[in-house]
Amino acid sequence: MTKLVIFDLDGTLLNTIDDLATSTNYALQCAGYPQHDLFAYRYFVGNGINKLIERALPYDKKTESEIARLRKDFVEYYGKHMCDLSRPYEGIVSLLEALQERGIALAVASNKYQEATRKLIARFFPQIDFAVVFGQREGIPVKPDPTIVYDILRVTGVEKEETLYVGDTNVDMTTAINSGVRSVGVTWGFRPQLELEESGAKAIVHHPDEILSLL
Repeated sequence: MTKLVIFDLDGTLLNTIDDLATSTNYALQCAGYPQHDLFAYRYFVGNGINKLIERALPYDKKTESEIARLRKDFVEYYGKHMCDLSRPYEGIVSLLEALQERGIALAVASNKYQEATRKLIARFFPQIDFAVVFGQREGIPVKPDPTIVYDILRVTGVEKEETLYVGDTNVDMTTAINSGVRSVGVTWGFRPQLELEESGAKAIVHHPDEILSLL
């Protein structure tokens, strides 16, 4: 029996790609570097802000100091504009409400930095009582390291066997495998179905309502 559903944020609960791309392009522009089109960012995101910036930088500029410099501009801009174009995917709100009505605990496990993760959840899902909302926290390794899932299980008191993990990328499917929980890959996010299948997704869904049948 499923007692807990853990959701990835970007590409799973929210379509955030436009604001992420705009904010990264802003940081690149400030530094005098070439910008990228929206499609490229679907493959840049997924491993946290530092990795996003590293992937967006020119090949010979991927240094720790340069990543840190652009991160500062990114966070300043994204902090003001993260809700400009981002929206919940169709059917997500009704899914969360249905899960909540069934008494299933809900959690978020994101590689987005903690402050932004909490702000987006509060902004777009004020009616949902998430048991845990974890983004990237200082000193905690990013997904696919399983620590974030272990921390959620510890806080909620739910066992691995009672947990469903929902995400849209290979990072998410690998996180589920590493933490020993069941994985569900969603096709409405940033990556293709083939990537999810090759990354070991235990189930694939094409609309949020389908998750209810997997509980």
